[in-house]
Amino acid sequence: MRTRRSEDKRRLRKQPKMRRMESAAPLTQPRLAVPKTAKRRRRRNQRQMALPLTGIKQVVFSARWLSLALLLAMVFSIYLTGQSEDFYLTEIPVAGAASIPAWEIIEASGLGGMHIFAANPTKAAAGITEVPGVVSASVNLQWPNLVNIEIVEDSPIAIWIEGDNQYWVTKDGGFIPARSAALGLLLIESELTVAEQVTAVLDEETTDEEAVEATTPAAQADFVPKDVLVGALQLQQLRPNIEKLYFRPGNGLSYDDGRGWKVYFGTGDDMAQKIVVYEKIVEELEAQGITPVYISVSNQERPYYFGNQ
Repeated sequence: MRTRRSEDKRRLRKQPKMRRMESAAPLTQPRLAVPKTAKRRRRRNQRQMALPLTGIKQVVFSARWLSLALLLAMVFSIYLTGQSEDFYLTEIPVAGAASIPAWEIIEASGLGGMHIFAANPTKAAAGITEVPGVVSASVNLQWPNLVNIEIVEDSPIAIWIEGDNQYWVTKDGGFIPARSAALGLLLIESELTVAEQVTAVLDEETTDEEAVEATTPAAQADFVPKDVLVGALQLQQLRPNIEKLYFRPGNGLSYDDGRGWKVYFGTGDDMAQKIVVYEKIVEELEAQGITPVYISVSNQERPYYFGNQ
């Protein structure tokens, strides 16, 4: 035990006393300042690096350049659509055309072969309505090259004959070209010859050019007077066997009676009374054994006849 303690004492050494050390105050480091010339140089270098990027951004994102880009894109698109055949009106169906040829309607519309951007449906419909016999027309455009035309035709109620020319007569008395054979329509033939038309024109104060124009079909009647058309339709209704009537100014309407003479009815809406007067005259003439050449009841109050006993 003693040996261990002695050994421990030998091992422990006396520690030196701690000394108080007094440290000196830290020295203040001098503040370093960047020279002004260096600051200017650094700012100048930064601006030189930033200016190219800023300028590019301002150019790319400015309103003028964006507008120019949009304009170029639109011009290019218009160029492509103008060069493509897919935007031209090449097939134009026409609905409602019974007697008027479809090509005549398309020609009047002006849409055949036109680019869809240049097509004006309002103007096309107005052109179609100028075709004789067309009451109304509608034009619809669909992208990219579809167009539909629909018309309403004016139905004829009679056929007017002047020389070698035939015209359809509409319900308002107007003329339209007779484009096809119309079965069941009443025929009204004008007995006013071209020579008589020229004589009537020359009786007035006209020029030589107007007299020449009177011999052309364009100088003939432009419409059937209302009293003539009303009288003709009444006669057809009262006498369904009448297929053809004749018209002459001054004498009005007439037709060839199957019994061998001609009868004049004039014009107006009193054909029922005139027929009664006419049949009464025929009875009296047959009773007397008289075969007339013609009978006139144009004025039912003063009828007359011409014939041989």
